[in-house]
Amino acid sequence: MIDVRAPAEFAEDHLPGAISLPVLSDAERARVGTIYKQESPFRARKIGAALVARNAARHIEEVLADRPGGWRPLVYCWRGGQRSGSFALILGQIGWRVETLKGGYKAWRGLVVRELYDTAVRAPVVVLDGDTGTAKTAVLGRLKAMGHQVIDLEGLAHHRGSLFGGLGAQPSQKAFEGALAMQLAALDPARPVLVEAESAKVGDLRLPPRLWAAMAAAPRVVIEAPLQARADYLARAYADVTEDRARLFQVIGQLKPFHAREVVSAWLDMAETGDFKGLAEGLMAGHYDPRYQKHRERGAAPVAVLRAEVLDEAGVEALAVGVSEALGGERGDPSPRAPLLRGFHSP
Repeated sequence: MIDVRAPAEFAEDHLPGAISLPVLSDAERARVGTIYKQESPFRARKIGAALVARNAARHIEEVLADRPGGWRPLVYCWRGGQRSGSFALILGQIGWRVETLKGGYKAWRGLVVRELYDTAVRAPVVVLDGDTGTAKTAVLGRLKAMGHQVIDLEGLAHHRGSLFGGLGAQPSQKAFEGALAMQLAALDPARPVLVEAESAKVGDLRLPPRLWAAMAAAPRVVIEAPLQARADYLARAYADVTEDRARLFQVIGQLKPFHAREVVSAWLDMAETGDFKGLAEGLMAGHYDPRYQKHRERGAAPVAVLRAEVLDEAGVEALAVGVSEALGGERGDPSPRAPLLRGFHSP
């Protein structure tokens, strides 16, 4: 599957699995568009054709040089028009059985929007909740390995959902929505889907309103663990943050508007001396727990509460087994033996 749009278009979003072979660079596309609007459509098409032919020749000589005679490419551009049609014509003349995607990327984006914004979530949603540091993401990973339907929103968003949760550059909103739509469309309606409790945004990315509403109305399984156990877990899970002292100091500094100067100074001192467990305890007790507790008080009571004294591998495994039993077994079969889902319907 070949995306012939400009590199900036591909970088923002593209069909899953597509490779980028642009027939116009970003600068070339801007130049042709300017000529089309300000000078002459005919001159723009003539210049564009020459650029497309030149770039197509380079792709054939380089990236596509080893493709066999039986190769069957699918080519698309923004609307399935001139860019994909021109490239497909050249590939077809070589002898490859090439097709173009009707409607191009715009048609794909329409499917994504329909799935996220016009379609109810296909399966009953169950939310895994708990204070910061209760290993919810790790538990979700184990549940997925056990055969449950799981959508890892933080994984898709490339962000752990807190001020300290950045994992590098996040995908664009469109790319996030495309990946999320693929997972939602593949859900089995007869089985629940587990997601982690999140706010309406994960980092800078917004959750679609229908999914957010389903999560707000969903039954919640809450994980509890002692503060010390959570601090131990966070010190391990956020090693990427604690190893980057400049980043750690910068993030702690963002808490200054919310806490007294001496409190933030104490957290910075812990970061400076490498007392990361103490820092995690202080941040949870003084910042995260009080805020999340206020949020939970506005919601419905949890339908199940699981407690772990230690959040090591064995503790995470035990929590996953407990959630699985509450859902009705290995694959989350919504049968009468799954009290969590009795009488529940997805909104």
